[in-house]
Amino acid sequence: MRIQPLQPQLINQIAAGEVVERPASVLKELLENSLDAGATRIEVDIEEGGKRLIRVRDNGSGIHHDDLALALSRHATSKIASLDDLERVASLGFRGEALPSIASVSRLLLQSRIADDDSGWEISGDGSEQMPAPRPVPHPVGTSIEVHDLFFNVPARRKFLRAEATEHKHLDAVVQRIALSRPQVELLVRRNRKAIYHLRAGQTAVEQLERMRVLLGEAFAAQLIEIEHAAAGLRLYGWMAQPTFSRSQADMQYFFVNGRSVRDKLLGHAVRQAYQDVLYHGRHPAYVLFLEIDATEVDVNAHPAKHEVRFRDSRLVHDFMFRSVQRALADVRPAADQPSPQSLRPGSGIGFSGGGYAGRQAGMPFQISEQLAHYERLHGVASQSADSAARSPGVGVLSEAEPDTVPPLGFALAQLKGIYILAENAQGLVLVDMHAAHERITYEHLKRSFREDGIRSQPLLVPLTLAVSRRDAEEAEQRQDWFATLGFEIDRNGPEQLVVRQIPALLSDVDIAALVRDVLADLHSHGRSQRIEESLNALLSTMACHGSVRANRLLRLEEMNALLRDMERTERSGQCNHGRPTWVQMSVQELDGLFLRGR
Repeated sequence: MRIQPLQPQLINQIAAGEVVERPASVLKELLENSLDAGATRIEVDIEEGGKRLIRVRDNGSGIHHDDLALALSRHATSKIASLDDLERVASLGFRGEALPSIASVSRLLLQSRIADDDSGWEISGDGSEQMPAPRPVPHPVGTSIEVHDLFFNVPARRKFLRAEATEHKHLDAVVQRIALSRPQVELLVRRNRKAIYHLRAGQTAVEQLERMRVLLGEAFAAQLIEIEHAAAGLRLYGWMAQPTFSRSQADMQYFFVNGRSVRDKLLGHAVRQAYQDVLYHGRHPAYVLFLEIDATEVDVNAHPAKHEVRFRDSRLVHDFMFRSVQRALADVRPAADQPSPQSLRPGSGIGFSGGGYAGRQAGMPFQISEQLAHYERLHGVASQSADSAARSPGVGVLSEAEPDTVPPLGFALAQLKGIYILAENAQGLVLVDMHAAHERITYEHLKRSFREDGIRSQPLLVPLTLAVSRRDAEEAEQRQDWFATLGFEIDRNGPEQLVVRQIPALLSDVDIAALVRDVLADLHSHGRSQRIEESLNALLSTMACHGSVRANRLLRLEEMNALLRDMERTERSGQCNHGRPTWVQMSVQELDGLFLRGR
């Protein structure tokens, strides 16, 4: 066949194959156009999984009636005009392909009105190249787009659409991402003429949290960590779920770069690395995170569907994300700003009743086999205030003789079954898993000591020779100093050969060849690797587990309180090394509810 130009209709349908994968793709493009138009209220109607109808109506700025025909023409857009504009795209859409692509595979009706016009105007498309002239129609300021009979003229594409329920799930996912990205926009969604979502515009943090509760569930909203950090021209903010709320799949992870929903491997890898020390193996974190970056530092023109982005300095972005999330997780510990304990004084009618209970609790006869001195030798001497709190007379309940400020985890009352510590704080009852808490404290102590004392290396009696690719050999040669800081001595012994002469002493039983190759693969993909640190931390975690206080060990009140004070000072003390929670809080109201008090 000779080379010949394609028909415009065929060109549009080929483009539609890149932009319009399924009804959810249509909804995404239409919603993004509404947001670009400055809409504050959007209505969505969906019928039969989007195959019969997708209607989006907004109150945005609208389209001038002279531009309606251009709106359905390829490569016509109001969002960019030059190459400079393309390099600093601030809008969600910019390619000028979405509407003509959708119109080429459906029966489309476009109605719009700008504020200066007395009436609205409409234009329709049915997959052909014949474009009727716009005609006046009653319409409020804004735009309405109806997409009927998607893929009616492309039977092969329509045949591959899934069941209606499956398509609705994909449509719901699009609505969720758009709703989370713009909490200040009101969104009404109807499915088969039945209202599914009516999300009010949320300006305050409380209103935005309410939207997340509706979209992502009560369990997610109840365990959020708020994050906000800015550095090096980057700003990260949003919410992350605590490690105790994890998923078996990465299905509750939302990234927004300059307001655009993206699925980016670099960002996902950075967050996974930050969570790796506090999650069960194989579990996935949940989060809604927003990254703001100079538009010139990110390329959004990487994919026709605009799901992917490229960063000019990917290593800077990865390190910023990793350190910001890791710091936010490390700061999760018992809160220091507790309410006044006055309402929990004996005799107040709240908490544990009975004025003589304090005296009986202080004299409980614990029999223990280990001394506080041993605990202090392992973890260092506690601060003067914590030490005095741990040894003060009457420890065990809150009393008028104690200071007005109560530690976040309160004071120990007793030990249950040799496993749990029961403590009273300003909110009510605290339950602590003794072994899990001590394991985290010991682990963080070992990591800190390891960092301060450096990594001890041992030379290999027989150097290890590795056959690698030329690219890996060059990478290892360039990173020799970095490997040295981690206890490795690696030399290049040829174009495609490495020699490992020295390794960290703790990794003597690890498969060094596999570890080095995996590290080099990470360096190529992400610009950094933490596999060596992870291997070292895994060994330190095992050491911490074996060195922690075991179940059925009876502790004195002083030892229990010393453990509570250490938890308040230790990073990530809310989870043990394996991701399990170390403590839970039960409020007085929750305890009253168990006994039907006040009913």
